Amino acid sequence: MNGMNLATKILNNRFGFDEFKSGQSETIRALLSGSDVLSIMPTGSGKSLIYQLYGYLVNQPVVIVSPLISLMGDQVDRMNFMGEKRVCALNSMNDWKQRRGLLQHLDQFRYIFVSPELLSSPDVLRRMKKLNIGLFVIDEAHCISKWGLDFRPEYLDLGHEIRALGHPQTLMLTATASRKVQNDIISHLQLTNVKKIIENIDRPNIFLAAHQSSNDEDKQEELFRLINKLKYPGIIYFSSRDKADEIAEKIRADGNVKVASYHAGLSNDDRYRIQHQFMDNELQIICATSAFGMGIDKNDIRFVIHYHMPTDMESYVQEIGRAGRDGKESIAIMLYSTGDEQIAQSLIASSIPSDQQINSFFDDPKVKMSEQPKRLLQFYMNHDYSCEETKKVFAMVAMNKDQSLRQVISYINNVGCRRKYLLSLFDVSFNDHDDTCCDFGNEKFDLGSLHLLRGRNKNTSKIKNDWHNILARLF
Repeated sequence: MNGMNLATKILNNRFGFDEFKSGQSETIRALLSGSDVLSIMPTGSGKSLIYQLYGYLVNQPVVIVSPLISLMGDQVDRMNFMGEKRVCALNSMNDWKQRRGLLQHLDQFRYIFVSPELLSSPDVLRRMKKLNIGLFVIDEAHCISKWGLDFRPEYLDLGHEIRALGHPQTLMLTATASRKVQNDIISHLQLTNVKKIIENIDRPNIFLAAHQSSNDEDKQEELFRLINKLKYPGIIYFSSRDKADEIAEKIRADGNVKVASYHAGLSNDDRYRIQHQFMDNELQIICATSAFGMGIDKNDIRFVIHYHMPTDMESYVQEIGRAGRDGKESIAIMLYSTGDEQIAQSLIASSIPSDQQINSFFDDPKVKMSEQPKRLLQFYMNHDYSCEETKKVFAMVAMNKDQSLRQVISYINNVGCRRKYLLSLFDVSFNDHDDTCCDFGNEKFDLGSLHLLRGRNKNTSKIKNDWHNILARLF
């Protein structure tokens, strides 16, 4: 039996599906040819099934580098639910005793999830070297480009770690990668023979819209107008934890809506609880920062509203991609009020060490400084960057982030087809505009005609998924 025939048999018998989704079979076929693969597939298209199925094909350990603890936990829970018990997660949630136990028995696991920070630790890498790794997966691979230089520099070490592990076959998965991001990923990993599988990232069932207000009060009024009409469930994204808490409280006080805020200021237990309440339809709206995103694979989200603009379009596509995974009509709305770009600019500036901080650190690495910039600068010093070379790195980061923000502003102010502009940023052509596409020529779009108007007596919190929907959501 050849590789694809066996893959199809595993798909049928192990996962209960008759056929592959677009992009899945192409990626598996490329892996079977022996290539390293960069696979760009739209959100909700079943990327995790690829490496799970491939693990059964090669019958060797699969290592998955994953960016978020919640994402790892969600994948482990799903695989356990599907009957696969040989799966573990190595991350900062493990205490010393748990980590030691996992590392001692690492060869007993078929699927090993690990954070980039933990993979870079000598004891973990040493133990990984003893495994005959069948596939090395970088999930959400765009994080290499987006986070590597100025947030989580351990992503920049993944190329070194691939070589240290004997260059196992490598699979890079993402839902959003412009040509520049694709080049960044491959360049940072120092891979030479990469086959690209690029699926159309368009999600035609998500109506795209933007609304401009003159001030924050008017913007709040528009937000409440929308959430009083739109079908639930939905997500509202904010750039500020305080604003997420404030609006969640106002929604709660305004009516009988089950709502919670979600951000990095909450404890891990609270975030886990809120995430699962939302997944189980116990919450109708989440007011969240970008901390709520990757790994949220709820298939019936009807709306995603951005109260504040994101700092780049890659993030925007990822976040609106939470909506409509069941293929039904959904909507993504960007709200804007005068001066919002200053909030985004402030976020960007605060994420990049200043020249003064860089000078101070290179003069004295023990200088008093907040943890994040100090950790970043320590990474560059440890990798033999000089003070001036480090300044040049962050000057380039600032320039790239400014360019990305300008693209977001252009999206808001766009006077043509919004979808055409968005897709053009990812080298995808689009010429099929109609009234279900976006608000171009349809500024006062009717939620009823888009099948997004909530019925008065419908209580979506009581809707429970049947087994077919649960399985569809898993992959």
